[in-house]
Amino acid sequence: MNTVHTIEHSASVTVNQVLALKKGEQFLILTNPDGDQFEISMALYRAAQDAGAEVTLIIQEEKTQLDFANQAALAAFGAHPDVCASISANKMGKDRQAIANPWIGKDGKKIDHIFHYLMDEQKTLRAIWTPGITVDMFRRTAGIDYELLQRRSDAIIKAMAGAESIHVSAPGGTNITVPITGRTAMSDDGKFTTPGAGGNIPAGEVFISPLPGQSEGVIVFDGSISLNDGDMIVENPVRVVYSGGYITDISGGKEAELLKASIAAGEKKAREFEAEGKLAKGEGEEYARNAKGLGELGIGLNPRAEIRGNMLEDEKAFHTCHFAIGSNYDNDAPAMIHLDCLVKNPTITVNFPDGASVVIEKEGILVAPFGEIE
Repeated sequence: MNTVHTIEHSASVTVNQVLALKKGEQFLILTNPDGDQFEISMALYRAAQDAGAEVTLIIQEEKTQLDFANQAALAAFGAHPDVCASISANKMGKDRQAIANPWIGKDGKKIDHIFHYLMDEQKTLRAIWTPGITVDMFRRTAGIDYELLQRRSDAIIKAMAGAESIHVSAPGGTNITVPITGRTAMSDDGKFTTPGAGGNIPAGEVFISPLPGQSEGVIVFDGSISLNDGDMIVENPVRVVYSGGYITDISGGKEAELLKASIAAGEKKAREFEAEGKLAKGEGEEYARNAKGLGELGIGLNPRAEIRGNMLEDEKAFHTCHFAIGSNYDNDAPAMIHLDCLVKNPTITVNFPDGASVVIEKEGILVAPFGEIE
């Protein structure tokens, strides 16, 4: 049975263990004006005060992943906070200035949000982000054994090193091969104690960005899906066909139609941005094309997470994996959307150039040695 802690306990664990907030550090909290997110933000605010940090709370209205963040909210990053918590009902919002005039990273890739510039490029910021979190979820899933999660995550990442592809199948009909040559797996393991580190609360996944334009096969989403305006549990499984790395067909019931609409909105927004001069000539079509790309494969590893129709928690649940439609985490396939969608009881096999393979999960169960790590 899941242990349910108080909101104060979960806030203290997040501030002191996950983020290791220190006396005198600047802690920036961005949130929405009411509901669960505001209540969680105030609990974090009080825990950070107890830790001796300099805490600033900024409130903006709820944003979707196609909306801009308030300019004054993003301006707070100009103070170079040490730590940030984005406690949102949906998203923080896009950075209109950085989209129009992106930074160019050391690897030559464009960075279109100040949050990612400080965390991923400058590596001066550590952070958590919690799109859609609820008080119930926070109390149930934030106080886990992070050391165990980190050992499991590290073992799975090590098992993926040097791999050529990952094959995923599932009873619902999923059968897809995801090329990953040269990619490095990442983890959302709750260890966000050093500059440049960050992830979700609840934590609990290992994920990797597929190579753009190369995935082949079928994914059947039978758990839950993300849409531009929220998440939902799937009643009618959604069958998505990938050919040459991009979606060629989506079929199913009402969920399939809603997913199509969210993808179409991402394509439309990309073209609008180019027309308005917010993206350079040709970038609108690039972003629109990537709205049908495969941006992520992730494995759920939080033992207290459940499928509840809230992707922040759903994607961390044991016995699941998830794929994202849209942008990836290696920043070489930009898109206006990143829609996580869930597959139940997957078999996940990592394949290597020499023909060797490693099974990470079989029909939703972590296999030895990953399931035996304690």
